[in-house]
Formats: sequence, C-alpha cells, structure tokens
Amino acid sequence: MLKLTIAQKLAVTKRISAFTLVAADGEALPGYTAGAHIAVETASGPRSYSLIDWPGDTPGPYTIAVQREDAGDGGSKAMHALSEGDTITTAEPKNDFELRTEDKPAALLAGGIGVTPLISMATTLRAQSRPFVFHYSGRSADAMAWLDRSRDEFGGNFHAHFDDTAPLDLNTLMADLTGHALYICGPKGMIEAARTAAEAAGIAAADIHVELFTNAAPSAADSAFEIEIASSGEVITVAPGQTIIEALEAAGLDPLYDCQRGDCGICQTDVIAGTPDHRDVVLSQAERDSGKVMQICVSRALSARLVLDL
Repeated sequence: MLKLTIAQKLAVTKRISAFTLVAADGEALPGYTAGAHIAVETASGPRSYSLIDWPGDTPGPYTIAVQREDAGDGGSKAMHALSEGDTITTAEPKNDFELRTEDKPAALLAGGIGVTPLISMATTLRAQSRPFVFHYSGRSADAMAWLDRSRDEFGGNFHAHFDDTAPLDLNTLMADLTGHALYICGPKGMIEAARTAAEAAGIAAADIHVELFTNAAPSAADSAFEIEIASSGEVITVAPGQTIIEALEAAGLDPLYDCQRGDCGICQTDVIAGTPDHRDVVLSQAERDSGKVMQICVSRALSARLVLDL
C-alpha cells in the first residue's frame, strides 16, 4: 500500500476535482502505463481512479480526477471533502485496461468522467506517433472536463460530442471506425450501446476493449439463487445483494477475480447448466446468448441454480 499526500486539489468542473498526489515519505512512486488506476481506501471501501498523464507532464506525481456523486454511497463525497496536505492510502497502480501494441489505428471513446484513462492513452499514442482518434461525449460542455486542453493537446484527433446540442451517433461513428482497435470507457449504458454498434459495424470483438467507470449496483428485484460447484457438487446460496464471488469466499473458496465491476474478464467462468443474468460489459452478444460463460463478479442467475465449472 502507498501513503500519498494531496499536493494540489483543483476544481475542473462543478462536480469534478483533480488531485495531484505525491508520496508522503518523499520517495519516488511506482511507475505505470496508460490505462492504469489506483484504488483509494475510503470509508465506503476502495474506489478506483485512473491515473492521468498529459503531454509534457513531469514524471513523478500521480494525478486522478474524482466526480462527486451526491446520490452515491459517499466515496466520492469523502474524496471531495479532502484538502491539500491531507493523506490517503492507496494500492499500487494496476492496469486492467492496457493500451495494446497493434498494427492498426486506435479509436478512443469516452463517456463523461470515463475520459481520464483515455487522456493517458492519447498522450502515449501521440508520443509514439501512432495514428488515433479521440471521441469524448457528455451531457453538456460545462459538465465535461478538460475540453479546451484536449483540443489544444490532441488537435484534429480530438472530437467532442454534447448530448444537449450535438449528440454522438454511435452507429455512424462505428461505421467510420472499422479497422480500428477500439477503447471505450464510461458508464455501463454507453459501453453496451457502443459495443452493440461496433459489432453491427463489423468491428471484431477482439478489437473492442472496455473499462466501466462505475461500480456495479445491486437491484432491488434481485432474489436468492444457488450455485453448484461442478468439481465437488457443493451447493452454495447467493443471497440478494451478495455477489457470487462474495458467496464463494464466505464458503471458504478462493475464486480468481480483480475489478469486481464486470469489465476486466479475469473472473470469467464456464457455465455447465442454468441461465446466467449477464451484467458485465466484457462479453459479446454472441457469448451472452450462448449462456456458456459468465463474469461471476457482477452477473447473477435467471434460473434457480447455476452449475459452474469451478
């Protein structure tokens, strides 16, 4: 774990603040690559924030941005209550959203605060002289962070879209992006709509990389269901408001997982019997329709029992 001091706190929009973080002990901070995040410890549990790099930034400090969610569980409000000089505890940087080395142009698509990891990707792509386009969509110009700086830094590669005046047409956009490697970050609805449009345009699933910028929320309509472990025959009940991973750990098992948001794919598990209720943003529509795999960190069951290949 890292203990970091807030060296600067800067309001970017009415709801978004940027934090510059340095090591509390003055030591050099661990390095990272574009798309990486740190998990900050809050009273509501760890919260992941992408690390932001701009062209010309001095290496060393970390920069993150936090959007205040007044209807959330308090994590973002606690971050906004912090001041310069305060210290926070975080995990070391981790990257579930790597910018890959590919022989094709990259297309970056951000929704709202999901712009943060894509700024770092655009910075890396520019430094490497790799071809890319950067599309940033939000509710309105005044709610979107760093519009002017993005235009200045990325020039004609950068395109802004505003829901209130000039909304983004995903079908038209994806038709223009055939042949690109696509990186999408934003809220779940935007990611799902973008993936559907990309698949319809013929962009291969292997070329679609996503990161969800919100934590999965349970539904009030969720009910209990059972999972059967195929290797042992053990049956475990998953309660409403509990994830499959939480139920497995409560039963003494040690499942493999990471993001717990349904966007990294590490917890993907084969389904032998039963019908999953898919809530991830990783699987293609064909994979969902097959019912043969699921992400057990967020997805649930439409049948009374799932038999999983565990």
